[in-house]
Formats: sequence, C-alpha cells, structure tokens
Amino acid sequence: MSSSSNSTQTALNGLDLESRQMVLDTVGQLRKRLLTKERILEFDRKEIFPEDVIREMLGPEIGLQLLMIPEAYGGMGGGTRDCFAVTREMSKICLGITTAFFAIQLGADPLLVGGTEEQKQKWLGAIAQGDCLVAYAVTEPAAGSDVAGIKTKADPVLNDSGEIIGYKINGTKQFISTGGAADFITLLAKTPEGLTFFVVEKGTEGFSAGKSEEKHGIRSSQTSPLTFTDVFVPIENLIGGVPGKGLKQANKVFGYTRLMVAAMGLGPGEAALDIVIPYAKQRVVSGSALSEKQGYTHKLVVPNAVRLEAAASYIEEIATRLDSGENDLQVEGSIAKYYATEASNKTADDAIQALGGYGYINEFEVEKIKRDVKIACIYEGTSEIQQSIISIFRWRTTIKSKGMFYKEISSEMKELNETLNDLGCSFYSIAAGVLNDTIKLVHENKMTRKQYIMFSLADMMTHVEVGASLARRAGMAEKAGTSEAEKLKAMSRIFANEVSQLVAQNILKIVSGSGLFDANTVSAFLEKISYYQLLNSYQGIIEDMDKVADILFER
Repeated sequence: MSSSSNSTQTALNGLDLESRQMVLDTVGQLRKRLLTKERILEFDRKEIFPEDVIREMLGPEIGLQLLMIPEAYGGMGGGTRDCFAVTREMSKICLGITTAFFAIQLGADPLLVGGTEEQKQKWLGAIAQGDCLVAYAVTEPAAGSDVAGIKTKADPVLNDSGEIIGYKINGTKQFISTGGAADFITLLAKTPEGLTFFVVEKGTEGFSAGKSEEKHGIRSSQTSPLTFTDVFVPIENLIGGVPGKGLKQANKVFGYTRLMVAAMGLGPGEAALDIVIPYAKQRVVSGSALSEKQGYTHKLVVPNAVRLEAAASYIEEIATRLDSGENDLQVEGSIAKYYATEASNKTADDAIQALGGYGYINEFEVEKIKRDVKIACIYEGTSEIQQSIISIFRWRTTIKSKGMFYKEISSEMKELNETLNDLGCSFYSIAAGVLNDTIKLVHENKMTRKQYIMFSLADMMTHVEVGASLARRAGMAEKAGTSEAEKLKAMSRIFANEVSQLVAQNILKIVSGSGLFDANTVSAFLEKISYYQLLNSYQGIIEDMDKVADILFER
C-alpha cells in the first residue's frame, strides 16, 4: 500500500492515492452508518461519549487506526498527508469523535518516536489489533501546555541489588482526552534525569480517572483529570528504556501533532461552508437569493473560503515536507495550527450569522460546529502559545540567517510574479521584505521583550508564509491547467490583499504604538521599506471576490 514517490519523483512516505481514497471512502461510510447527523446531534445534546462506536471504528471491519501505524507493527503505514486527509474528513463529521480518535494517534506518538523495538511491537501492535483506546497524558492543572512546568514525579524503585526495577509515580494530569476510557496512556513525568514518558495501563493500582468534564463543545469526547498515587510502573514501561528523553521526544512530534490539530480545525470550518453555501442558493430575501447578495457572499462566505483554502495549502505543503523526511518543523506546525484553527473559528462564527435565526438552532449544526471548533484554538497549545513559538523562533532564524529566511521568500514570490503575474505575488514579495525589515528594527531596538509586539510579528510571519504557500499552489495549478486554477488564482490575489493590509497595520502598531520613535523617524522608516506599496493591494479586490463567489455559488 505504501508509495515511495510522487509525480516529481521525490521519495515520500505514505500510501498510494488509491489506498488513501479507500480510507476516505471508509470515513464516508461512517457518516452514513455509525455517525449519522441524528446520532451526532444526540451525542452532543446528551453529552454521550460513544465508546462502543469508537471501539467499533477500531475493530476488524473498519480498522481506521491502522492508517497511523507502521506496516512493521500491523498497520497501513500512512504518511502525514494521508493522516491529514483523513483527519480533515473525520472532523467535518464531528470534532468530538475526531478528538477521541486523535487521542489514540497522539498517545501512540511517544512510542513511535522513542519506543524500543519490543515496546513498539507490544503497544503499537495492540493498537493495530483494535484492542486499545489510548490517551496522551501531559497537560497538568498548573502547567497547561508548558511541559517544562510538569510536577508529576516518577521516583526510581530499587531491588535489593540496587537496580532500578520500576518507578513510583505521583501527581495529577488535567484535560486528558479519553483519559477515563483508555486501556493505556503514555504519561510524561519527571524523573531525576528529567522528563520521561511511561506507559501506564488501565487498572494499575493507584491510577484513577476523575469525573468527565462538562464542556462547551466536543461533548462526544471524554475529557478527564487523572490522578496517580504511588502508581508502580515496571522498568519495561519506560518508553525508550532511558530516562530523561521525554522533552526531546515531545518536541520531536510537535510539528506533526500540531499539523493534525490544524487539520482538525480546518474540517469543521469547511463543514460550515458546506451548510451555508447551499442554504444561500435556496433562501430568497427581497426577491432574490442570498447567494446573489454581496452582503452575504462577500462578507460572510468568500473571505472565509479564501482563508480555509490558504490554510489547506499550507498544511498540505508542510505534510509533504514531513513525508519527504524533514524533521524539525515545529514552527511550521505552530503556524499551521494557529492559522487554520483561528480561520475556522471565524468561519463557524460567520456561519451562524449567515443562517440568521436558523444558525442559532441546534438542528442546523453550525452552532455545534462553533462550540466544537473553539477547542482547536486551545488544545495542543493555545493560539497565544503558538504566537510565542512562531515569533521567537522566526526572529532568531531571521537574525541568524542575516535576513535570508524572508529574503528568500520575497525573491521566490518576485520570480513567480515574473512568470505568472496574476497571483498577487508582487504583494507577497513586498510583504516578506517589509516583514524582514521590521524584524530587524524590533531586534535592534530590543523590542523582543514586548510580548504584544512579538505577537504582532507572529501574525505577520504567519500570513506571509501561508500566503506564499497559497501562491505556490495556485501557480502549480495554473501551470498544470487544472480545473481549479482560476479559483485558486483569484483566491491568491484576495489573500495577498489580506496579507498586505495585516502587515501594513501591524507595522504601524509596532513603530508608532511602541512610543520609541518620533513622527519623522516613523515616516522615514515607512518610506525606506516600501510600506506604501502595500496599500495598493486593494486594486481589483471586489471583482476578484465576485469571481470567487460565482464559482462557490455556481452563479
């Protein structure tokens, strides 16, 4: 089933397209049989965690978890692109169910990246056989997503010869998805050598799960606190066999896991559009369909469709890089998660508005989507944590590379514009260059200590990188002559305007809002960095929105 190459002959991990489609078809069948609209709404309304349904999804007839398990341990050996595609489709059905399913994938990750061969055979093999629900137990009440603040302790237990035979664990974990139902968990705890992952099995003495949390959304998932009181874990359950490797193992998977949360955020937003677009074609107001009114299409639909398309382009691009063997993509994972989840949250909010009173009613689903998708902006690190990661690491990279990181993006976009001048690439190029100069200004004036300024940089960095990805995809579609080329080109131009205006606004926020510079200095800086060229990005924007609306609403 695995495929070792794509059309560019670059070696890539993952399934061939036929096998991936087979899995996606299985997800489609779930919607018709196990996860119908009626059942999903019932799970949400009654706050039911459908453990039996999820276990059936793992059973021999469906075996959806096989996608993420390597072939050596009984799985299909799916790659990042495959898991992205399936996670995206599942989250269109229900983010709560997808969260429970993703918990298995997340719980398996420490074993995948750090487990011994024996541990992989045992635990990954058990997941492949469909025998296990799994949870990932890292978050703590006081530490949140800050793994450095973990307090749960694992003290060595010695035999009479002074050899370590296991560990005694004490502490508490919070907000653990599927924690109360999992057959085993992968737990991060502090040993004398540092943070370490352990496998802890359900029913182990001293290990207990608290009452499932009553939540704003994703009500069909189970979220529980976990308590550990003198829990003995044998040495063979120390993941990797060497203590103190947990932080490295956790950081190693962040690029991947946050990309999957980006996919989990993307799907609900797309599901919301799939509801509001057909509705607008049928709903007649003042003599014409809502799909003919710019107040509906240009305000509530087109901008969100563009943002989600941009998010999808970026996630696909980073997934491809991971499948090609790149490892250190933690910042890219943060950009994907931050942008996709915030864009989807906005889409869901606008979808409620788009349906009017019906949007507020449970039967029409968009209010549930809004309640559900908000969590994607929070778990696996809040949007603010992602902004911190993006700004700090990209600032360091920019300074270390003497500005080459964003200079290369600027040059790439300029060259693409010379070949295809209808993608908005001239503005992406200017925005990347202006961003580079702004990072340098922030660095030289020691403004990196101001978190709000760093967050403003993070937003600029995120939009420039996501925009460049959308332009690349639109360019490839145009060169290949695909049917979606015209839509992607118009969307790229629309997004180039959004990038330009956000960058322009945030520059003013930094140079004027910081209070460090007088008016003449600010004016000279703006003139120097080609700031005023960004303001021309509005040219033709309404016409492009008309074009995208024509395509989306089939006008």
